[in-house]
Amino acid sequence: AGDGDCGHTHARAARAIREWVRARPPPAAPAQLLSALADLLLEKMGGSSGVLYGLFLTAASQPLLNHNDLPTWADAVDAGIKAMQRYGGAAPGDRTMLDSLCAAAQALHALRSPGADLLPVLAAAVQSAEAAAEATRHMEAGAGRASYISSAQLLQPDPGAVAVAAVLRAVLEGLQ
Repeated sequence: AGDGDCGHTHARAARAIREWVRARPPPAAPAQLLSALADLLLEKMGGSSGVLYGLFLTAASQPLLNHNDLPTWADAVDAGIKAMQRYGGAAPGDRTMLDSLCAAAQALHALRSPGADLLPVLAAAVQSAEAAAEATRHMEAGAGRASYISSAQLLQPDPGAVAVAAVLRAVLEGLQ
């Protein structure tokens, strides 16, 4: 919304994750890692973003309880998005973090193809998320904080959508 709240919230989350990783090794099992991150963000991030990331990670952890293959990671992202939509009430096109996340999820569906290669698929997902974040610049806000602000004042891309794209880029760079 242009007031810096989204950036401050994400910076709080980043600091909490950094402190958490320094204090103890994160769980190695993907489902436990996502669940622990959900708890951490719910406790430390704050704001509606913290709740939405917590919902996403909690739901995403469920498919990963029994499998850790690439198709299951695509299922996990879909489960997380579904939870965010159910509890948050937003949908793609509402000028929210879901615009970036859903664009990335579409690209991540390629993980379900036999012989899928994680890094190229994730790189495509990051590009999709970044393009979707930029596209929010021209959207009418249908949900979230920006929906309370005049469209004439919304000149920048949605901060939550930009943040999701940045998080996905950081995951890609970390894996590279």
